[in-house]
Amino acid sequence: MTSELTGRIVGVPSEVWHEEVLAPQFAYEAEHLLRHYVAIEKVLLLEYRRMGLVDAAGAVAVAERLDLLSAQAVRADPQQNMSDISFAIERHAATGPVAPFPAWHVDRSRNDLQVCAQLLHAREQVVDVAADLLEFAGAAAELARRYPDVPMPGYTHAQAAQIVTPGFYFAAVSAETLAAVRRLLRVYDEIDASPLGSGTMAGQELAWDRERMAALLGFARAQPHALVAVASRSWALAIAMELSNYAITLSRFSTDLMTWAAADTTSWNCRTNCRGSPRPCRRSATSRSSNGSAAGARMSPGWPSTWRTASGTPATPTPSRSPRRPGRNSAPRSPHCAQHYAWEPQLCGASGSCRSMREVCELEYLGGFTLANQLTLRHRIPWREAQVIAGRYVKQAMEKGLGPSEPDGGLLAAIAVDAGHRLPDAAALLAETLGVDQGLRAKQSQGSTHPDAVTAMLTAQAEDAAGLAEQWEARRRTGPEAADRTDSLLHTPEP
Repeated sequence: MTSELTGRIVGVPSEVWHEEVLAPQFAYEAEHLLRHYVAIEKVLLLEYRRMGLVDAAGAVAVAERLDLLSAQAVRADPQQNMSDISFAIERHAATGPVAPFPAWHVDRSRNDLQVCAQLLHAREQVVDVAADLLEFAGAAAELARRYPDVPMPGYTHAQAAQIVTPGFYFAAVSAETLAAVRRLLRVYDEIDASPLGSGTMAGQELAWDRERMAALLGFARAQPHALVAVASRSWALAIAMELSNYAITLSRFSTDLMTWAAADTTSWNCRTNCRGSPRPCRRSATSRSSNGSAAGARMSPGWPSTWRTASGTPATPTPSRSPRRPGRNSAPRSPHCAQHYAWEPQLCGASGSCRSMREVCELEYLGGFTLANQLTLRHRIPWREAQVIAGRYVKQAMEKGLGPSEPDGGLLAAIAVDAGHRLPDAAALLAETLGVDQGLRAKQSQGSTHPDAVTAMLTAQAEDAAGLAEQWEARRRTGPEAADRTDSLLHTPEP
């Protein structure tokens, strides 16, 4: 076999180009994509055999040589393989005990080969990310199930607004996570198209069966347009888009955690051991955000929820760092959400102080909206006037030093008279609307913070999660099953 790889290029890559670009790229592909290159090469062998360019024995001989490939068996070498993984694989097969058949790699291009390996790897990464997100959603839902009826204040615009529950909050985290998993499923199905057989950019000259090759690699179909197959990286952008969308949810979640960590009242304890989790915790997040105290200062002094580790240190999600190599592949090795952030360990062991959260609710006027509603529904006071009356009562009661648990029926009645309305049951009305439990259960709509509504949402989410897990598992199996089918076909004698 000739030592030259191409007759058009004279010389070898420069030292700087090799060290800074080609070698890091080669190392990354050898570590993460090599088995995909091998799978692709085996599918090509089956096609060469189908087209009569090699017999069964010749195809098996090359396949067996390919099975010996490992990240340790190949290395970037400017002289021998131009620091290119495809050339390295070719050299490895050519130096085996049996020379490859003459037509091996005829009508082949490295362009569709490389993008096919990249897409196979990306599909696996998406499946792994989905599994992490499903696990995280399950941890959030489990925490929600423990606190469906424990009152805590809900904040809007940095102010205590209404009574909610930890169950209501974490059911929202679970719902958003499941929505991200569902969107990723659509992305996976959209990008599940094989580029193999597209050649350099304009197609190939042999009658490759692209649909068969796609199936043997576990793809749902072949990418119909050759140029789209080799030139487009929209599949990478689609994945990044959905992960970026979900990152907004995590950003809001982390903001809430930092706010809770900066509060004065310790109502949440977050242990770092995940009981019931199939995987060990990867990192205990223990650093307070630089602006946590400022965020806490904007909140009510009684903000109820502080997340803390077992040692009592405020817990803020912290990205885990992995060693980076120079060059264009210096990104962290895995994009998995649960591996790079300590979300799931924090959720698995979290517990809340029910009494502390209730005490904070009892200090805040969180029933003003309910009071205004009842003024309209019971006494037919126009809604905007009812809002004004309720607001004036809260303001004047606070000026008198009265808390929500100290209703002043006379004050409310006087304010109503000034607005032209009589309230003979003012004291009873305040008792029924400003109480913590009454405020929590006043919500009746589907999807509300009412404990029954939260329980119903969690039941529906569990069914949704089970269905999504089943769909993702089916997609996870396609790659291994396709590889087994390819190996079986390679070792099946010709009829």
